[in-house]
Formats: sequence, structure tokens, C-alpha cells
Amino acid sequence: MAWQPLESNPEYIQRAGVSDDIQVVDVFGLDPDILAIVPQPTYSLILLFPCSDIYEKFKADEEEMLKDKDQKIPSSTFFMKQITPNACGTIALVHGILNNLDEIKLKDGILKDFIEKAASLSPLERGDLLDKMGSIIDLHKEVAAEGQTEAPPAEEKIIHHFVAFVHKEGNLLELDGRKFGPINHGPTTPETFLADAAKVCKTFMTRDPEEVRFTIVAISRDQN
Repeated sequence: MAWQPLESNPEYIQRAGVSDDIQVVDVFGLDPDILAIVPQPTYSLILLFPCSDIYEKFKADEEEMLKDKDQKIPSSTFFMKQITPNACGTIALVHGILNNLDEIKLKDGILKDFIEKAASLSPLERGDLLDKMGSIIDLHKEVAAEGQTEAPPAEEKIIHHFVAFVHKEGNLLELDGRKFGPINHGPTTPETFLADAAKVCKTFMTRDPEEVRFTIVAISRDQN
């Protein structure tokens, strides 16, 4: 069953059980001077972008190119497939948080329950678990209903999609539940992650230069 589309909501992660010192912040641009105001450390960058015909063709070509290539994805990477329409916002947040549990602490709650059940499952089984986990579904519905714009019906076709970027054992990974698996975009470090991930986001934008509907948020530590 399709979920209602999700808007960016900074309170979502706390309500899911993430510690209060972690925040979701807007990223207003990708130039170095604008990135400099993003709170550090930044653990994940999440991109919202249109699923245009140009992107779908690139996605198919990329999968064909990488399907037999050893990308050296770290074994500790948490990746899940998206089997539920419109669940991409929640999945991107899950990818961004659960791949940073050495830095991000979880309180008792929805995400902690999910990782305990999902840790030993395959990516497809994790997607199926998400689809059936009532506590996550209910929170997603609540947050979708609180968006600044009226939430469209769950069955309405949505053209936007969320993906997450994380640093994992020296690698910059793209995590997209609609893809066959993680995509390794090359080396990075905790210090350069934000700038490196921003460069990849720019490639999404330059691939579709007539499109302007891109939004970026970061999962960062609150220094206040």
C-alpha cells in the first residue's frame, strides 16, 4: 500500500527515537561559503529531486554499468530496498541515521525497534519489514499530514524522490532504495564528506539542467 508523500520535517527523527543532539537542517546551496554554515559534523546529506525521464534513463544505464562491478561496499553498510510507494523520505532518513550509529545515539523507540529486527535481514526483507511495521507507518502518516502543503492522496503519482549520502569507512556512498544496491562515489573523510557529497548532488542537477526542483537537507550534530 502506498504511503502519503513526506515533506522535510526536522522533528521527525526525534519522534522516531534519535537523540536530541542530532538535527535535520536545510542546505540552501552547494557553494563552499554556503556549505560552511551547515553545522558540523554532518553525518548524512539527503537530496530530494525529480524523477524525470532523463534521470530514469541514467539510472538504468548506471545499473547496467555497475551490475558486475565490485564497488567494495563496506560490509557494515545498512541498505534497504524500497517496496512501498512514497516511502523514500523515511528510507532516506533511516539510511542516513542507521549508517552512523557510531556517532548517532538512539533512544528507546521506533528506530531502535526497527534496527533490532532488521539488522540480520536482507535489503529486500528490510523493505518488507518497513512496509509492515505499524509504528513507522503511523509516524510517517502523522508527519506527512503536518506538512506545510496539503498532503496529496497516497495513490497519486509522485515525481520526486529522496536519496541519502553517507560516509562509510572512507567511502562516499549513495543509498537509494530504488536502486539495486549502494553506489560508491569514491573516497571521503568525515572532514570532507559534506563537500564531497555536495559535488555528487551537483551532478544530479547538471544532468537535468532545465529542472529547478531540488531540495537538500543535512543530518548534523546540534552544537547549541
